[in-house]
Amino acid sequence: MILVPDDKKLHHAVTVTPLTHSDGSLPLVDEAVAPGSGCGGGGDDDWEYPDGGSVAWRQVVAGHFINAMACGYGAAFGIYQLYYTESLKLPAAQISWIGSVQIFLNNIMCTAAGRLADAGYARETVLGGSFVALVGTFMTSLATEYWQIFLAQGVCTGIGLGLMYMPTITIVASYFKEKRGLALAITTAGTGTGSIIFPAVVQYLIPRIGFPWAVRCAGFVALVIIILANLLVKPRLVPKKAGSLVDWTAFREPPYVIFVMGAFLLYWALYFGYFYINTYAISVASFTPTSAVSLLLITNAVGIPTRPIVGYIADAYLGPFNTFILTIASLAVTFFAWIAIDTAPTMYAFAILFGVANSAAQSAFAAALAGLSGDPAKMGTRFGMCCTVLGFATVAGPPTAGAIIDYCGGRYLWAQVWAGLVTVAGAATVAVARYWIAGAKVKVKV
Repeated sequence: MILVPDDKKLHHAVTVTPLTHSDGSLPLVDEAVAPGSGCGGGGDDDWEYPDGGSVAWRQVVAGHFINAMACGYGAAFGIYQLYYTESLKLPAAQISWIGSVQIFLNNIMCTAAGRLADAGYARETVLGGSFVALVGTFMTSLATEYWQIFLAQGVCTGIGLGLMYMPTITIVASYFKEKRGLALAITTAGTGTGSIIFPAVVQYLIPRIGFPWAVRCAGFVALVIIILANLLVKPRLVPKKAGSLVDWTAFREPPYVIFVMGAFLLYWALYFGYFYINTYAISVASFTPTSAVSLLLITNAVGIPTRPIVGYIADAYLGPFNTFILTIASLAVTFFAWIAIDTAPTMYAFAILFGVANSAAQSAFAAALAGLSGDPAKMGTRFGMCCTVLGFATVAGPPTAGAIIDYCGGRYLWAQVWAGLVTVAGAATVAVARYWIAGAKVKVKV
């Protein structure tokens, strides 16, 4: 576990000790902090974690369901991107703003949602966000103009998804420590589940019942998922009623600040592939709109088993930070490899590779960030602060790529180069944060 003390009040010592529970794994960075750290004198090591049991694993199931809606719905925007581009006849960059604003608001609401979760209102926040997200979804089915779609799908749905997402992450993290990477990975694997369900429902129902009713059917599926999730959610943290919306002390901790900078670079490029894999396949690899949908489904499907595997590797062998750096680097390689893709067979291979690399990076991100929030009572606030910063990256990423594509006359080359370089910079920045924690030691579990 990574615990960073506040300023000079605490004495921070790092020692390397061998692991006894996992043969062949890296040594563990064991951080000792003077008494009195954290909230009320208790840090992460003072909190008792069940690390299992029926109630704990039910929270993982609830989190999986909520991620299916909160993240899976946004990751499926490639389907809407394709439909809106063809039906509204607008530039790709302008359409991208709908999905980007949705993801931006999803992230930026995390600060408020995280603080509400820390204050003991996790269940109420999830329920309220569920209602707002459903209203936005059903209003999207009634929208016919760009500004109506923007307000319904971009703004209303985005706010609701953000309120739903953050409390469940903090709830799951409060039940697990040794198995936290695996638990959070299974939780975030809901993104893959939702990213298969929602685009499949919308795309395959549009020719049969039309776009409005296809979106409504997706809304009814979301309603079932949300009801199940809200019935399972059970917070366990002692509410931290006092405290500000932002934990400003986090910005005096270099590892946290540098980590957020690296994650910002990652998420700036991350959704480019999700939003444009369909349009790229149609314009470059001669796919039809119907066949292009299968690429997004494949990308999201391979992410479901990838995330738990990555979580297990982080827990048992590498540590969350090491795993996060490696997965970001893998995603950068994938973006550069995209440049050579121009046929149907290679397009399918890219969809698999991109789905694995993208899902692995997002899975490792959650575990690494949770590790930086040493005080469980502040985890929601700190997690939400980071996600709010990432909101600015996600709102700018797809439109940036779209603007590059439009400027280059519809060619994707320089957008792909941009995504690869930005992701490489993200991996290097997170590596600096790791160096700040563990020094130059390479073979340590961080």
